Amino acid sequence: MKLLLDTHTFIFAFDKPESLSERVRNLLSDRKVERWVSTVCFWEIATKVRIGKLDLPLDRQFHTDRLRELQAKPLPVEFTHSMALFQLPLHHKDPFDRMLIAQAREEGLTLASRDEHFAAYDVPTIW
Repeated sequence: MKLLLDTHTFIFAFDKPESLSERVRNLLSDRKVERWVSTVCFWEIATKVRIGKLDLPLDRQFHTDRLRELQAKPLPVEFTHSMALFQLPLHHKDPFDRMLIAQAREEGLTLASRDEHFAAYDVPTIW
């Protein structure tokens, strides 16, 4: 399985693992499961920390270390991901989530998220 972690899933994995579902915790502990974290997640984290909606360090190394600890790979935003947004229905207006959905669809990844809005899209999710 190839998982793309939603921002809250990434944060929970290192900050509040008890907030993850048992299923996601098990998948994250299985070294056969590929783990991806979109660069969009770091954009969202940095934005929310700066505006006071999230209490995490603004230290680049901190987040790089968390990515490494999870043995996750960063997923850059590619041209094809951005172009996929033109065909993505507007069920959900959050730009960070919309890009994660587009990336998951384009790359054949399963989104690890508790966000119920994702069910409206043709993208596999797990929680």
